[in-house]
Amino acid sequence: MSENKKLLVTPSPHTGSALTTKKIMLHVIVALCFPLVAGVVLYGFYALFVVLLAVAAAVGGEWFYNLIRKKPNTTGDLSAIVTGMILGLNLPPTVPFYVPLVGGVFATMFVKMLFGGLGKNFANPAATARIFLLLAWGTQMMTFIAPIDYSTAPDAARLFAGFVSDNAYVTSATPLADIKNAAAAGAPGVDLMDLFLGNIGGTIGETCKIAIILSMIYLLVFRVIDWKIPTGYFVSVAVFSLIIYNEGWNFILPNLLSGGVMFAGVFMLTDYSTSPDTRLGTWIYAAGAGLMTILIRRYGGMNEGASFAVLLMNLLTPLIDKICLTRPFGYKKPPKKKADAGGGAA
Repeated sequence: MSENKKLLVTPSPHTGSALTTKKIMLHVIVALCFPLVAGVVLYGFYALFVVLLAVAAAVGGEWFYNLIRKKPNTTGDLSAIVTGMILGLNLPPTVPFYVPLVGGVFATMFVKMLFGGLGKNFANPAATARIFLLLAWGTQMMTFIAPIDYSTAPDAARLFAGFVSDNAYVTSATPLADIKNAAAAGAPGVDLMDLFLGNIGGTIGETCKIAIILSMIYLLVFRVIDWKIPTGYFVSVAVFSLIIYNEGWNFILPNLLSGGVMFAGVFMLTDYSTSPDTRLGTWIYAAGAGLMTILIRRYGGMNEGASFAVLLMNLLTPLIDKICLTRPFGYKKPPKKKADAGGGAA
């Protein structure tokens, strides 16, 4: 065989992609801008301030970790910005400034970098940080406000509320509380149009479903996320709502459109490093997240279950991949060695 016709054998993967890590993160940042803009319109500019604080803390935490460990600066891949944006959009629009600061540092330093950095974290950093903040500051993390009513001019001043005083805020219960309270009766009593448009109390980026749908379309068009994960998650949430709740068909759309189900399905469950690599494993992962979400909402102490479901399924991902690992074509399991009847070599 001539020199220029040698067969080169290399380890997998054998195909490449034009999508680099930085390009992927940039696409996610663009997609996150849809719910960010919606959150600012609904709750005012303090919501933007909260997200920016979370981003600054996440980037600063990663930079400081690399500094003290004398490692190369990795903030240029933009993944810390994505983590900060996802965390900030998961926070209520009235949280004190120190909540996103602590959460951002915790997400990158202790969940991401401590375990090796991008691609080696055991769970989604933003989801884990949100749960940490729920445990640390439960009252602040569970205080929600009604959206701005633009039909009245004085209420538009709330666009700037939060920087000086919280007096302009009107606290509001989330639909999840109504769903939980009405679970036994079989009638959630929530306005589906308000849920879809985001005219409800909730976290900054989870309430407006139109914005999240636009984000999902954008990420699917550019092939940044795997369509099977959000599809499997949403379908499983619908199926288990039907099974677990009394008069379950009344709870399918309320569960899909309330809380963090859609946001988690698009931005958190689809994290590359914490989701399965196998096709069957992906469906199991998505279905398991849907089951966990509904079980926590129906029987747990928390009204919301999406973030906890994300964390639980992230922890189960290595086991799911191991069970669903496909064998190479022609693979035969080696026979077990028989024990020496004489008790071993003399």
